[in-house]
Amino acid sequence: MANREEHSCVPLSVIEKQGGNGMKKLLFIYNPKSGKAQIRNHLFDIIDIFVKADYEVTVYPTQCQGDASRVTREMDEKYDLLVCSGGDGTLDEVVTGMMKSGHRIPIGYIPAGSTNDFANSLHISKSMTEAAADIVRGRTFACDIGDFNDDTFVYIAAFGLFTDVSYETGQQMKNLLGHMAYLMEGMKRLTNIRSYHLHVTNDGLDIEDDFIFGMITNSESVGGFKRITGKYVELDDGLFEVTLIKKPKNPMEWNEIMAALVMQDINTNCMYCFKASEITVESKEEIAWTLDGEYGGSHTKVHISNEKQAMIIKIPPKS
Repeated sequence: MANREEHSCVPLSVIEKQGGNGMKKLLFIYNPKSGKAQIRNHLFDIIDIFVKADYEVTVYPTQCQGDASRVTREMDEKYDLLVCSGGDGTLDEVVTGMMKSGHRIPIGYIPAGSTNDFANSLHISKSMTEAAADIVRGRTFACDIGDFNDDTFVYIAAFGLFTDVSYETGQQMKNLLGHMAYLMEGMKRLTNIRSYHLHVTNDGLDIEDDFIFGMITNSESVGGFKRITGKYVELDDGLFEVTLIKKPKNPMEWNEIMAALVMQDINTNCMYCFKASEITVESKEEIAWTLDGEYGGSHTKVHISNEKQAMIIKIPPKS
């Protein structure tokens, strides 16, 4: 995650183990600086919950950007469960590492970031200890994820207006102001809206137009705003929700765009909204993309495909 830790990476090692012989094995990766670093106040309670559920626990605090992905990619096959705690970017790193490792074990997620869109979509508790308890007593869910060229994302790939806010807003500012930090940073961009001329294709669709924003999502909320991706979102149907917002020609069209998003009323005059299992986006100039709130590189062509039910994640038990 951008601007998280400043010291160098260290090799994966067992920081702490508890439990006896014959127990199931759990790898717990956490970002000590995510959110307001509240994990420090709950760490021992979380470990105790796992141990009481008959897990032998290996604890690893991430040391630098990309560390969670590396540790997951290199993890031993002995583990029965992988739990991570941090923001959506930490989860993204873990899922990316697992996809590259070839191992497929269930993932537990304890949200500790500023917005936690994906956790909200899965109704994972905001309480860290409650989320930990739900991991050991809950059920598994096979969730879709996204393939982005040679990369992986959990719930959103986006470009354009505001999309660089999450990875350009410093961790200290996020900790101090939370979601408000994103809004404050984003408001600075309204006076200089940039558009991109794109050629967008998928099976049966061919679009060429100027756009200020686009997102390919598998989530019920984005940036803390619920239902902005659509009214009928299923996280395991093999389909993304695609939203492409056209460049407004005047203030009236800009107001129409904002009203359509707030009211969840699709306005075909100012945006394209559809479902797709895959999509290709091409442009003559390089465009910066964000994947789960982290910088995903600049590209002139991206191919995005849905990996249906490729991630097994622990979710709360049925009420």
